[in-house]
Amino acid sequence: MVGTYAGKDRETGEMTQGGYSKSVVVREEFVLSIPENLDLSRVAPLLCAGITTYSPLHKWGVKKGSRVAVVGLGGLGHMAVKNAVAMGAIVTVVGRSESKKEDAVKLGAQHYLVSTNDDEMKKSLSAFDVIIDTVPVKHDLSIYTPLLDIDGALIIVGQVGPVDELNTVPLLMGRRQVAGSLIGGIAETQQMLDFCGENNVLPECEMINIDEINSAYERMEKSDVRYRFGIDMESLSA
Repeated sequence: MVGTYAGKDRETGEMTQGGYSKSVVVREEFVLSIPENLDLSRVAPLLCAGITTYSPLHKWGVKKGSRVAVVGLGGLGHMAVKNAVAMGAIVTVVGRSESKKEDAVKLGAQHYLVSTNDDEMKKSLSAFDVIIDTVPVKHDLSIYTPLLDIDGALIIVGQVGPVDELNTVPLLMGRRQVAGSLIGGIAETQQMLDFCGENNVLPECEMINIDEINSAYERMEKSDVRYRFGIDMESLSA
């Protein structure tokens, strides 16, 4: 595999530049078709956050009436909400506080669950078929596994690396599973794009000029973005 960004070009040996490239050569099997009704200024995150959250929802058979919880409401989380809502699922956002409740509702979630509220968490035991965990740092999965119904699955798409020690009792008692998912293949990515075109699903993006990239990076580190930055590449020639 040659990554389109930070990969090693097989011909030149140089690092690939992804969206910063002036040109790129690929075989037609690796070209994607963008539905004409989608706003191109907002499409790019679909090829990362969009497919990363669509793939497990599709793989685990989310459909109308499925009960889906999304842990974390950031770049990945907000796309998980949008995709699950478009699939007809009953969606709950799980957060540590109520700070993103209003955003969750605007994105289409029907419910909001505060994970630090013990009473709310007890009421939500065995309440979900699928949980998409978008938290990008080491954390305790055992908080969320009891929220799964029998045969339910918690899918990790955020943290790459160690997680806290996992209590297996909820898994054994409820035939529950913990799994992981990373991006998706070309065929599934095209399927995702077609799905987003049919359902008008797009990420929430804030467009910036190239000279704003440093301040945008600083804002990203402070979680001050709802929910993706997009760079206007025309500003490169300004």
